[in-house]
Amino acid sequence: MSDLLHKIAITKIPGVGAVTARQLIAFCGGVKNVFDASKKELLAIPGIGPVMAKTIVNKTTFDEAEEELIFLEENDIQTLFYLDRNYPQRLVHFSDSPILLYFKGNVSLNHPRTVGIVGTRKPSEQGKIICEELIEDLKEYNVQIISGLAYGVDITAHKKSLAMDIPTIGCLGHGLHMTYPAKHKSVAKQMTQKGGLLTEFNSKQKPDGPHFPMRNRVIAGLCDALIVVETARRGGSMITAEIANQYHKDVFAIPGRIKDSNSLGCNLLIKSHKANLIESAKDIEYIMQWDKKGETKAVQAQLFVDLSEEEHKIVDYLKLKENDSIDNISYQTGLQSSQLSALLLNLEFKGCIKSLPGKRYMLI
Repeated sequence: MSDLLHKIAITKIPGVGAVTARQLIAFCGGVKNVFDASKKELLAIPGIGPVMAKTIVNKTTFDEAEEELIFLEENDIQTLFYLDRNYPQRLVHFSDSPILLYFKGNVSLNHPRTVGIVGTRKPSEQGKIICEELIEDLKEYNVQIISGLAYGVDITAHKKSLAMDIPTIGCLGHGLHMTYPAKHKSVAKQMTQKGGLLTEFNSKQKPDGPHFPMRNRVIAGLCDALIVVETARRGGSMITAEIANQYHKDVFAIPGRIKDSNSLGCNLLIKSHKANLIESAKDIEYIMQWDKKGETKAVQAQLFVDLSEEEHKIVDYLKLKENDSIDNISYQTGLQSSQLSALLLNLEFKGCIKSLPGKRYMLI
């Protein structure tokens, strides 16, 4: 029985989400071991009850998993498991990230710079223009644009990215057996050639309401910077911005008139210090400390400072990145978070690195 079949099967167990699946795999020592475990062993795992244990032991999800595997093969869809090397590294450290993703496309999901763009489904003409202008200006920063393929700001961002030959990823709230909204089918097809479509939902799952907040956390996790173009005080864009803040991502919002319903959410994010005010791509360049594509940064005096072995690990890693989050630095260097914080502070005192908003760091 294939390893992929076990990976799909565990996602189909009723009541098992990303957190519980990780717990099962960690306790059992592997995804196959979960299904080889006895009912008694499973019941010893916190949060696993008799009904769930019975489902796992009886392997009742394998028939569905086999159907899904056939669908994936017939439609040339990639799978990305959270323990695999091809899984998006920006999602690795979040305990609620999907354990299995389905992807149809031709680009890497570990692009050097990623920008999420979200907003209302009914943007003003001015909002659409601002969105398109931002994407035009972002092209020279070698970014990948991420959004949700919805009406309004999302589809504006995807279409403009395609027109500018910028890779763009659509995060979906349903399986890859369909396109929602159906009106965006032709755009979605183009995106599989110049980007891709990404989802945690299998081919039996439709665009139900609860799926979209789940989709939003993937958008928030995948981006380095999240831009909110226009939004009301409530809605999916505000949820995405809130999750991005929880994930320590840099959030940006376009300000608007105080009584404009489409600007109320953006203004609130700025006023409550949950988003940076943005007027152009230059504001992202400044906050994110991005250089334009083709420009290089000089290697400065940190090369001549006496560094410990652990400090060298951090500096060597940051030489390969424009900047990165403390979570990714910890993962890539193998340094524990408690130890890493002290090392980063010491490197700042030595003039080797600079701290950025969102708990990110770069070489000086």
